[in-house]
Amino acid sequence: MGLTSQSLEYTVIVLAVACVAATVWLWPRLSRRGVRPVLGRLGAIMVTQVSIVCALALAVNTNFEFYGNWDELLGNNDKAPVSVSQGGGQYASVGNIKGGLVQPAGPQGLDRVTGLPKGPVDKVGKVESVRIVGRRSRAINPGFVYLPPQYFQQQFRRQRFPVMVVISGYPGGIMNLAQHLQVPQNAGKLIAQGRMQPTVIVMVRPTIAPPRDTECVDVPGGPQAETFFTKDLPDAMKSAYRVGHDPSAWGAFGYSSGGTCSLQLAMRNPKAYTSAVSLSGDYAIKDDLTTGSLFGPGPEGAQREREHDLLWRLKNLPAPQISALVASSRKGEADYGETMKFLHAAKSPMTVDSIILPQGSHQFATWRREVVPALEWQSQQLTFPQDTQAVPPPRKQGPGVGKGGAPGQAGPSKAPSASDDKGRRRVEAERPQG
Repeated sequence: MGLTSQSLEYTVIVLAVACVAATVWLWPRLSRRGVRPVLGRLGAIMVTQVSIVCALALAVNTNFEFYGNWDELLGNNDKAPVSVSQGGGQYASVGNIKGGLVQPAGPQGLDRVTGLPKGPVDKVGKVESVRIVGRRSRAINPGFVYLPPQYFQQQFRRQRFPVMVVISGYPGGIMNLAQHLQVPQNAGKLIAQGRMQPTVIVMVRPTIAPPRDTECVDVPGGPQAETFFTKDLPDAMKSAYRVGHDPSAWGAFGYSSGGTCSLQLAMRNPKAYTSAVSLSGDYAIKDDLTTGSLFGPGPEGAQREREHDLLWRLKNLPAPQISALVASSRKGEADYGETMKFLHAAKSPMTVDSIILPQGSHQFATWRREVVPALEWQSQQLTFPQDTQAVPPPRKQGPGVGKGGAPGQAGPSKAPSASDDKGRRRVEAERPQG
């Protein structure tokens, strides 16, 4: 059974309940004097406590995904270099790329998510559970990849699709993106309604070295999280899927810590991501108990920390040519003041839009209201069709492979926005989204 599987979670919970019941039942017999009854009481207490702690730890890990599988928990991750499998314009399914940068994985909790595509893939699309391997960072990160139905349709066979890299909060995991924010479910509905262009969505967590919070930073002498997100992940996706090669096809999207990462990645690496969505993200990265030292000691470390302060960057460095969407609430969100400072600090050629709710706290109920207009907004920023490729020779088709035909395009919709005198626009979420 997988570490995050539902069957393992239920089994451990049942065992914990059974241990408690057995202890209650046997306690009268263990209450007598003597060495054996004392040892029996100690053993019963120990077994009961261990079973309860294991059940709680498993439930917490299943919800937040500190560890996605047994190898991660035991520290047995494969860190050997791997090769990119591509050639002749052929894109195999994930399961056919042996030793590739995107590898098939177990359910990783995907089997517990409701509302995922079911049916012919060229009608409803699909979600794949994968592991993404970083050649440079030597990290292996779990992920879900949503492929829209157009990816499998005849007329789109030669098209490369835009990509949204959607990043969860910390300590949350990719399950939160599929289960609580329902990113693939909402994207599928928007695409079917013509409100969002066909887009490949890769869902990942913000840390590459759990349980440490790496905050998408290249730590001196430590995890290279920024390298993973700006180089390794794009290389991996391009090796396994028909996705755009130009930065105009790539956008970052996240909530909480994932929103912080999204802004950091786009503003620091505009040649990797040309748009960013941040739902309740921060505008500076600071060390804390979960991050450890992210920037290193001395003046060099202090300078690295300043360069991860986005308000400092806008004041002291040229603005990148990107578009950004930030979301906060006037009441209930601690980052509202910083969000307004960021909006006023933005300067050309950078453009910034906003979703400002009258009230909303730092939780999924708030982000569920924002996710649909945010997906629509980012869809407008991405270029599709990105480019074309040569038609591959006939071969056995598998999951993740398009089917042949002429180019086609589904037009994006316009998000509700209005320009102001500083080039900033505002997207209002007028009613809660399911």
